[in-house]
Amino acid sequence: MTDEEFRDPRLAGLYDALDGDRSDLDTYLALAGTLHARRVLDVGCGTGTFALLLADRGCDVIGVDPAEASVEVARAKPGAERVRWVVGDATAVQARGQVHDRDLVTMTANTAQLIVDPPAWRATLTACRDALVPGGHLVFETRRPAARAWEAWTPQRTRRTTQVEGVGRVESWVETLSVEGPLVTFRWTYVLPDGRDGGGRGEALTLTSTSTLRFREQAEVEDDVRRAGLVVVDVREAPDRPGREFIVIACKDPVQG
Repeated sequence: MTDEEFRDPRLAGLYDALDGDRSDLDTYLALAGTLHARRVLDVGCGTGTFALLLADRGCDVIGVDPAEASVEVARAKPGAERVRWVVGDATAVQARGQVHDRDLVTMTANTAQLIVDPPAWRATLTACRDALVPGGHLVFETRRPAARAWEAWTPQRTRRTTQVEGVGRVESWVETLSVEGPLVTFRWTYVLPDGRDGGGRGEALTLTSTSTLRFREQAEVEDDVRRAGLVVVDVREAPDRPGREFIVIACKDPVQG
């Protein structure tokens, strides 16, 4: 099930404005250049920000996401016709198009951690591998469990107000609901200024979105990647979150294919 903030058209339309700082994507753009990537599969593309940045650089891009509302936001953006958009997950791309020509597959932001079911995670890694040409790379990020990021997810520490064009002032905050082993569940709350109903009443509209992330240890992630038939090339600190998040770079064996 896709989280409400991605599948609810009202929230999907607010996503870019409320998550305005995407400096985390700079690392991925730099890696795409270093790896000389020309054909990219962006898994969990969301509203298409990274896919369109790649397209701006002349890459052949496929953006896939299970949330149709988010993909519709992406399709409405300038230049969206340069990207092939697919509603589904990494396995859906394979099922629909038998894609095997990508030299780079990416999973930015929370994409990897949102895949909490172990069989689904294994299937995703396998689909990413199958999409790659021999020697192609998979790059994704995940938070370090030891940093305990969820302890800072409280209304007191995260409450903010954002002026959104065409909407007005939107108040938002996040709150951790439960921590059960590697699974952390939390809820975002959004208060929109005007939730007019059919009677013309203009009262504030409150929307919520509940998410669960799986926090994986580095050794576990590396083992999962190897079991999917990929070679771990590097595990490095995320420049925007040193000590809190790491980036995995894996390769499809150029010999075995």
